[in-house]
Amino acid sequence: MEQEQLQISSSSSSRWEGYVDWRNRPAIRGRHGGMVAASFVLVVEVLENLAYLANASNLVMYLSEYMHLSPSNAANNVTDFMGTAFLLALLGGFLSDALFTTYHIYLISAVIEFLGLILLTVQARLPSLKPPPCTPGNPNSPCQEVGGGKAGMLFIGLYMVALGVGGIKGSLATHGAEQFDESTPQGRKQRSTFFNFFVFSLACGGLIAVTLVVWIEDNKGWEWGFGISTISILVSIPVFLAGSTLYRNKIPCGSPLTTILKVLIAAALNRCITKTPSNAIASMAASPLSPTPIITKQPDHPHSAIELNHDGTETPSQSLKFLNRAVINNKCTVQQLEEVKIVLKILPIFACTIMLNCCLAQLSTFSVQQAATMDTKLGSLTVPPASLPIFPVVFIMILAPLYDQFIVPFFRKATKSEMGISHLQRIGIGLALSIVAMAIAAAVEIKRKRVATRAAMLDSTEPLPITFFWIALQYLFLGSADLFTLAGLLEFFFTEAPAGMRSLATSLTWASLAMGYYLSSVIVSVVNGVSGKFSGDKWLSGEKLNSYHLERFYWLMCVLSGLNFLHYLFWAFRSDEANGVHDM
Repeated sequence: MEQEQLQISSSSSSRWEGYVDWRNRPAIRGRHGGMVAASFVLVVEVLENLAYLANASNLVMYLSEYMHLSPSNAANNVTDFMGTAFLLALLGGFLSDALFTTYHIYLISAVIEFLGLILLTVQARLPSLKPPPCTPGNPNSPCQEVGGGKAGMLFIGLYMVALGVGGIKGSLATHGAEQFDESTPQGRKQRSTFFNFFVFSLACGGLIAVTLVVWIEDNKGWEWGFGISTISILVSIPVFLAGSTLYRNKIPCGSPLTTILKVLIAAALNRCITKTPSNAIASMAASPLSPTPIITKQPDHPHSAIELNHDGTETPSQSLKFLNRAVINNKCTVQQLEEVKIVLKILPIFACTIMLNCCLAQLSTFSVQQAATMDTKLGSLTVPPASLPIFPVVFIMILAPLYDQFIVPFFRKATKSEMGISHLQRIGIGLALSIVAMAIAAAVEIKRKRVATRAAMLDSTEPLPITFFWIALQYLFLGSADLFTLAGLLEFFFTEAPAGMRSLATSLTWASLAMGYYLSSVIVSVVNGVSGKFSGDKWLSGEKLNSYHLERFYWLMCVLSGLNFLHYLFWAFRSDEANGVHDM
C-alpha cells in the first residue's frame, strides 16, 4: 500500500501541474517544455512577422499608387489596419485563456491569415480587380479611387489578415514563455532570455520584410510581395507543428473576464453593506485587537500577497480597498479578488505606453512618404522608402543579444538582483527615447522643406537633393525605444498577471500598439480640424506632402510624449513590481 502511494506521489511530481501535451495528456517534466521547445516559437515568429511586416511597412505606398487613395486617407487606412490587427490580439489572448490552448489559437489564426493573403495576392495579380492606372496631376488621366467590389475585396483580405495576426500575437509569445519553469531562478532567467530573443526574432523577420520583400514589391510587383508573405505564413505552420511533441500547453482556466466582472459587480452590490459582527472580514480588519496576520505569497503570483490570519482565514490586501467588499458573504474568494487587483494595477502602465506606439505609427505612414520625396540612392542602388525600417531593425538585432548576454548579467552582479534591470526601467528608457525621436523628426522635416524651398521643388515630383539618411535618424531612435519597451512590456505583463490571465494580459502589449495606431488617426483628424478652423490651412492635408505642416505635427507629438513620460513616472513609482519600485 505504501509502495503504491509512493509511486502515485512520484508520478504526480514528474508532471507539470496544469499543463498537457498536444494530445491532451499530462505534460511530463524533462520531456515537455524548456528552451528547445521555445526555440520553435522563435523560428515561427521570424516567419510570421516577415509575412505581416512585408505588407504593413509598404502598404501606404500600395494604397496610394495602386488603389489611388490620398496620402492622408492611405495613412489612416494603414493605421486602422495595423491597429485592428494588434487590438484583435486581445481576442486571441482571451480565447487562449478561456477556451483553447495557445497551441490551437496559433494554428487557427495562421490559417485565417493565409486565406486573407491569398485574396490580396489574387487582387494584386489581376488588373481587372484594381482601379485603372493613372498619372497623378495629369487632367487627361484622372486617378479613380478604389471602390465597390474591388474595395470590398481589398478590405476583406486586409482584415482577414488582421484577424489572423491578432490571434497569433495574442498566443505565440505566451506559448513560448509558458515553456519555462518559473518556480526556479534558472527557469525565470531562461524566460527572460526568451522574451529578449522573441524581439530579436521580430527584428529578423522585419529585416527580410523591409529589404528583400519590399524591393520585390517595388520592382517586380505587389503580387510577388503578397505571394512571399503567403508562402511565409504557410511554412510557419509545419515549423510550429514540428515542436508539438515538446510543447507543454497551459490548460484553459475559464474566462478571465468572468472573474473580473464577478469581482467588480460583487464590490458594487456590496458597497452599501455596513460592518456587522457576523461580517468576519470587515470586523477583523476594523478591530485593533485582531492578531497580526501572516503575509503569504500567492502561488501563481509571487509579487502579490494575501494576509493569512492565525485561525486560517484569508484577508484581502489593503491596496484598492474599495474592491474588498466583493468578498462579503463569500460572493468572491480572496484569491479571485487579489487576481483582479493585479490586473487593475498593471492597466496604468499599459495606458502610458499608448503614446509611444502613436509615435511608432509614424514610421509606417508619414515617414515613408517623407523618404519617398528624398534622394534614396545608395551608390548605384536605389533604396525603396519602405526599407527605411532596416535601421532600427539592424540595431535591434545587434543590441538584443548584447543586452541579454552582457548588459543584463553585468547589472545582475552590480545590483545583486535576479533581474538586473527592471521591466519598468526598460519601459521608461523607451518612453524617453520616443521624446528625442519626435524632436529629431521635427528638425529633419524643417530641413527637408528648407531644401525643397531653396531648390524651388515644392511642387515637383522629382527627388529632392537631400539624402534619405536624415529620416533614418528618427527610425533609429524610435526603433531603440521599441526594443526597450516591447520586451519589457511582454515580460512585465506575463510576470505580473495571474496564471489564468497571462495570455490576455500579455496581449495588452499588442493592444497598446493598436491604441497607438488609432490614436494617431484621431490626432491627425483633430489636428486637421482644429488647424483648418482657426487658420484655414490644415496642417496635414493636400495632394502633395510638401504642402503639409508636418514639422508642427511632430513638435506636437514631442510635447505629448513628454507629458506622457511624466505620467508614466508617477505610476512607475507607485507600482508594486519587485525590484522596480526603488529603482525608478
